[in-house]
Amino acid sequence: MGAFFKDCVHTKSRWSKCPHLYKIRYRNAAGRQVQESGFSTQDQAIRRLTDVYKAKKAVPRNQAKAERVAKYGSMRFGEYAAEWRAGQRDLAPASVRHLGSLLEHHLLPALESRQMSTFDHKVVDGFIRNMERNGVGLATQSNAFDKLKAILLDAHRLGILAGNPMEGIKPPQYDPRRAVIPSVSQLRDIRTAGDDTFLLIADLMSGCGMRNGEAAAVNINNLVADGVYRIAEQVNQTTKEYGRLKHRKVGDYRDVPLPTRVRATIEWYAEKYGTVDGYLLRHPHVPEQPYPSHYLQNQWRRIKQAGEADIPEGMVVYSFRHFFASNCLTHGIPVTDVAEWMGHRSLDVTFKIYRHLMPGSISKAARTLDFDLTA
Repeated sequence: MGAFFKDCVHTKSRWSKCPHLYKIRYRNAAGRQVQESGFSTQDQAIRRLTDVYKAKKAVPRNQAKAERVAKYGSMRFGEYAAEWRAGQRDLAPASVRHLGSLLEHHLLPALESRQMSTFDHKVVDGFIRNMERNGVGLATQSNAFDKLKAILLDAHRLGILAGNPMEGIKPPQYDPRRAVIPSVSQLRDIRTAGDDTFLLIADLMSGCGMRNGEAAAVNINNLVADGVYRIAEQVNQTTKEYGRLKHRKVGDYRDVPLPTRVRATIEWYAEKYGTVDGYLLRHPHVPEQPYPSHYLQNQWRRIKQAGEADIPEGMVVYSFRHFFASNCLTHGIPVTDVAEWMGHRSLDVTFKIYRHLMPGSISKAARTLDFDLTA
């Protein structure tokens, strides 16, 4: 670290008593020997040597940060986003496709040429306001904001941005009431408005909370108990093959409630049409391949155009899954269980979408707590 000494006739044991000043000697970052004087006490000399040592240790770290800032700070957002995207190796193919769509249609048109070092909270807020002016849907706004946040926080961790560009930003507010949910009577009419395949998928989504692709992969071997179905895979819309579940690793699964009516529909369909390796749904013209998603969407369009079923305005196929969440929550099933059955990445997602389905929960809690307090 260096040395401290006195350049006088007194021995080391007498330094604390003699009037001469302390000196220090050390090598600087360039390797050259440096000598300093003027320290009245030994503690002052040691503190100075300690400061010099810490500064020398920090040089490589500061130099590495300076190199990162020089390399990435002047890089354009489009190039940085491409590098960041290449590192997202844990994403499923469908998530990769969704990420690519958000970049192509929302992030890059607005931000592609901007230098990374120029991002701050005003730029982010301007991006959100631009989406609002362009009439971008709130769900898409929220997804695009989340991706921009992930990219910029990555840059912030690298030290490219002096401050956190997300600090103080109010994110787009996804309105869960826009999730259109059919009533019980409407569901009864809609589920029988198509063919047998549509009926099966409608029952799986509304009764077990499956996603479209998960319902398309329904397998008779996944009836693991009288009231339990094991969701272990889905038909990936990108690869058209069976694949891992969304937000899950290969081999992961989730067990969900299996209502009696849904089990009856599965067994009825299997008995009527048979199965292939346990799968109930296959490509109508190529039985060796999984059921393609566009067949379901085409049938949904025909059902809506026919106008024979009472379909609420704005309802989509995914609304069958919303019905499952609504049915659970309005009957007092804990939101933690619902989140697990639906396969959400976190409980926050479930709250964001379905919290409005739990009206009066605070007032109900107040009445419950008041029972013993007034007894």
